[in-house]
Formats: sequence, structure tokens, C-alpha cells
Amino acid sequence: MPIVATAAWSIPKKLAHLFAREGSGLTRYASMFDGVEINSTFYYRHKTSTFARWAESVPDRFRFSLKIPREISHSRAMREIAGPFDAFLEDIAPLGEKRGPLLCQLPPSLTFDADKFEIAFRAMRDADTGPIVIEVRHRSWASDEALDLLERYAIDRVLADPALVWPAEGFADPPRYVRLHGKPKVYYSSYTEEEIRSFRNLAAPDGWCVFDNTASGAAIENALTMLGRPLRPAETRVLR
Repeated sequence: MPIVATAAWSIPKKLAHLFAREGSGLTRYASMFDGVEINSTFYYRHKTSTFARWAESVPDRFRFSLKIPREISHSRAMREIAGPFDAFLEDIAPLGEKRGPLLCQLPPSLTFDADKFEIAFRAMRDADTGPIVIEVRHRSWASDEALDLLERYAIDRVLADPALVWPAEGFADPPRYVRLHGKPKVYYSSYTEEEIRSFRNLAAPDGWCVFDNTASGAAIENALTMLGRPLRPAETRVLR
């Protein structure tokens, strides 16, 4: 079974009774899930003390997936990234063994350029040997040359839903990172039980399946369904 997670750890009030009652929001989230995807690292830097506190808030089994800063993927468009990538690794170092994959999400306008990405991926791999996954949104990444380059640097493709570039049938092996944004309304729409079961069967057993349909609160509910956790209603007290 893959690590089932959501983007961030906001727990809807209607499901709060299913989680541990004590502790921080992250600690309570970790009472049900084994991982979380951190998207805030895309927007701004956190203090190393923040990552240390997060690591101390969860069990040893728990893992953090972290989105690579937009300075690297968007502002620099993957050029001259060695410096900011090294800084990012230093920031997240306190996570230690609880660090999971690094997620590189490229903007829709960023086309595949073999020479540019060869340099970028080499810089990333010179600095880090851990798992790195990439979500692309330009059709040029569907080429064999792009796939060969990713394989050479051991960077796993993200199976996203909706799939803009790499559909499920294009994966020879089970994808190691599945990212579910919701459809038809991205970030909002909930998935059916049949769809959830299908994605669970698609994902690599040692991979990740992340629900990113957080805007409506559907992510937590969908993730619990994938884990097979009953969504029992909150107990009600009868006043006498």
C-alpha cells in the first residue's frame, strides 16, 4: 500500500472526531496518516526550527514530501539552480529520515530543453541522492528524449489527475507518485469510491498517493476512504 497523504494537514470539522484529540494539527493528522505533502515550501522559506518541530510532532514512520521552491522551478525556470537548491536542502535537513520525495512542479509554459534540464538535474543529483519526482504540464515532456533524461537521473514522473501530459497508460511500471487534484473542478471535486480504488491499485506499493483536492475539504475524506477507514458520523450527546 502506498503512503496515502493530503496536501497540508487541514482537518475538516465534520471529520475531526476521527483523529486524535490531543496535540497540534499535524500531530492529530499523523494519528491517521503516514505522510503529508508540504506545499508552502513552494512559496516561501521556513526556518530550520520549523522543520525540526514538525519532525518531532510525528511518529518515526511518518514522512514529509516537500515541494521545491518556485524560485527554482518558476522564477529561474530551472537555470542556475545549484545555489537555491543547496539552500533548500539545508533548510529541510532537520527532517532527517522523515524526509520523503522532493516534488518539482513545472509551470505550464516550461518546455522540455534537453541541454538545460541535463544541467539542472545534474546539479540536483550532485547535491542530493534522495527521491525526486516531477510534475510537468507542457506536452513537449511526452517525448522519449525527456523520459530517457528523467530515467538517467532517477527522477520519477508524477501521475497527475487530470493527466495533462503523462496518462496512466503511459507508465510501464506503477507510478511512484500519484497526485490527485480533483476533477472536473480542479482542487475542489471529490472522487468516487470506484475512482479512489482505481488509483490505489495503480500506485506503486512503496510509492505515494496524494490528494490535492483540498479547497473543498474533500482531500481528507478521500484519503481516509483510500485507507479503508470508515467515515462514521460524530457521536451526538442526548440531553436529558
